[in-house]
Amino acid sequence: MADVFSKKKRSQVMSRIRGRGNKATELALCSLLRDSGISGWRRHQTLPGTPDFSFVSARVAVFADGCFWHGCHPCSKGRKPVNNAEYWSAKIKANRQRDRRANRNLKKKGWKVVRLWEHTIERKPENAVARICRALKK
Repeated sequence: MADVFSKKKRSQVMSRIRGRGNKATELALCSLLRDSGISGWRRHQTLPGTPDFSFVSARVAVFADGCFWHGCHPCSKGRKPVNNAEYWSAKIKANRQRDRRANRNLKKKGWKVVRLWEHTIERKPENAVARICRALKK
């Protein structure tokens, strides 16, 4: 189906849409942390890359990465967008580069970084908890 807007108008419309983060994945991780008795975390601290969760006293930053947005290889096999494929490929590549930059900046400041894939949080929550505990040395 053809777009009803011109390319310029579509760009203007889309530029006004703001993301709201990966709320469902973050909330699932919140519940997981609470259910596991892991405390001492804060959300969205002002740190490089804006981690989803941070344990300030232990200097551990936790990111809950959405499989699509951050280019999870197992989840994205054969599921790449057909429409505007070049745009999405570049977008996901830029997200991955930004993630690596945030990791480097946090590590330079003495932080440990834990990146959890959305599918790990959903399908193997015990693995997600174990990784966080190892970083916290609990």
